[in-house]
Amino acid sequence: MLNLILKDILIQKNTLIIYIATILLYLLVNVSPVFIVFVYSVVFILNAFSSDEKDNANILLNSLPYTRKEIVSSKYIGALIFTGLFICYTYLANYLLNGTVVLILWKEILLNMGLVMIAISFILPISYKFKTKYLTIICIALVGMYMVVINYFVPNFNDRLRTLVQNFMTVQELQLYLFATIITVLLFISSWLLSIRIYERKAF
Repeated sequence: MLNLILKDILIQKNTLIIYIATILLYLLVNVSPVFIVFVYSVVFILNAFSSDEKDNANILLNSLPYTRKEIVSSKYIGALIFTGLFICYTYLANYLLNGTVVLILWKEILLNMGLVMIAISFILPISYKFKTKYLTIICIALVGMYMVVINYFVPNFNDRLRTLVQNFMTVQELQLYLFATIITVLLFISSWLLSIRIYERKAF
């Protein structure tokens, strides 16, 4: 399974240079590290997934000595590993560029991991059931809904969202974090099992 995860990294080895450079640019203009980690982790995972859809790559994958459960599991485990790597790089770069204290609050790590896990929990089953091109259509529709909301219904939506994140970072009750972590992990595991079930039923 480790080789499957390494494959996803090697496929994007040239793109990684662009990731590294643009992350530095975003940090220089003070974009939130939480936002950077979330976007780049999801994009990296989606690019790795879409590469398996090209040129009958799934047929090749299924001819290798890996079970379908291992192929799916490599995506979910890889998602956690990639997110962890983006967290390390982003916060270290932020410290070197902006002098921000290198110590990362455990709340920020939890928030980063949680956001990516929630996103992946919805993205991967949809991608396995259909294809990533349909996911693009869904994303465009969501962006359209977002624009309608902030322009006509909740003009200060971005401010409310920012306040919500700040409130999350300042909450002191460990029970709340524990509850949120349990819910996120259960969602992630449920998505993982669902994706395995979908992939095992597909014919290539």
